[in-house]
Amino acid sequence: MQLNSILDFIYPLSSHAKELLKQDAEEVTFQKGTLLLQHHKVEKAIYFIKKGVVRAYASTSGSEVTFWFGFEGSAVFSMNSYVNNQKSYEDIELLEETVFYKIHSDVLQKLYQTNIEIANWGRKLAEKELIKSEERLISLQFKSAKERYLDLIKNHPYLVQRVALGYIASYLGITQVSLSRIRADIK
Repeated sequence: MQLNSILDFIYPLSSHAKELLKQDAEEVTFQKGTLLLQHHKVEKAIYFIKKGVVRAYASTSGSEVTFWFGFEGSAVFSMNSYVNNQKSYEDIELLEETVFYKIHSDVLQKLYQTNIEIANWGRKLAEKELIKSEERLISLQFKSAKERYLDLIKNHPYLVQRVALGYIASYLGITQVSLSRIRADIK
């Protein structure tokens, strides 16, 4: 996915604003298994997925809980680092070789201060991420595991070909055995 499309998906920008953002964006590639963000570090960049899949997870009592997947077009960043310049809560692991567009946070903050259009784009980015978190929380509270799975494959039909079932089960808040039962019921 091209950077212009990703930027406009967040919030439509003029050509001039896009060029300001793109002049400081760099394309970077990392191998499968790389930890892009780590929970004990302040992240100094925002990444946008050109090609690939990532997962966000938190470790607790020796296990990992996956709570987010990112695909082509997704913004990848620590909200705590982005907003508060503090350590991330999560780890973000690449599930495939992934190509990103990377923009340094300090450059982005300067653009927010000097360009109202880009500042509004940044506000929209944060708002969209907040809505995703809210939808996820509501889904976990009020939908069954089967409903959550059906929503997931409806919104990301290619997910099961690209993401290990153990990560999907963790995301749904169930065991892999329960996920297998749900998948068998659906067929």
